[in-house]
Amino acid sequence: MTIDRFLIVLPVLAVLAACIAAEQDHMPGPQEGEEIFANNCTACHDYRGEGGMLSAGVAAPDLTRISLRNGGEFPRARVLSQIDGYGRGKAKDVMPEFGSLLEGELVPVEVEGMMTPTPRPLAALLAYLESIQVKS
Repeated sequence: MTIDRFLIVLPVLAVLAACIAAEQDHMPGPQEGEEIFANNCTACHDYRGEGGMLSAGVAAPDLTRISLRNGGEFPRARVLSQIDGYGRGKAKDVMPEFGSLLEGELVPVEVEGMMTPTPRPLAALLAYLESIQVKS
C-alpha cells in the first residue's frame, strides 16, 4: 500500500471506528435494564428474576428460564409483547402495565431478523432479561 492510500484509508477507518463506538454507547445494555428491572419487576419476580408465588396463589414466572422454556432461544418478540401489554394470555390479567417503559427515545432492536424501533427503557429491560438466562 502506498503512503497516499494509507493517508486516505486511515481517516476513513478512524471515522468508522468512532461511529461504531458511538452506536455501542448509544444502545442500552443489561446494566441499564437491571435498574429498570429493580424498580419495576422485583416485587413479583424477585431480585434474581426467579419468580415465585404471589397473593391469591398466582405464580410469577421464573424469568431466568425463558430461553429454556423456548428450546434454548430467547423469544424477543414474545417477551417485548408481554412487557408492553400487547401479549395475550393469563399473565396479561395479572401483570401490571408499565406505561413508562413505552416512553423515551426509540432505539433499534433486532426482533426476528428485523431492526425494530423500540422505546429505550423497554430495549434495556429486554437486554437485561436476555443476559440473565440460565443454560440449564
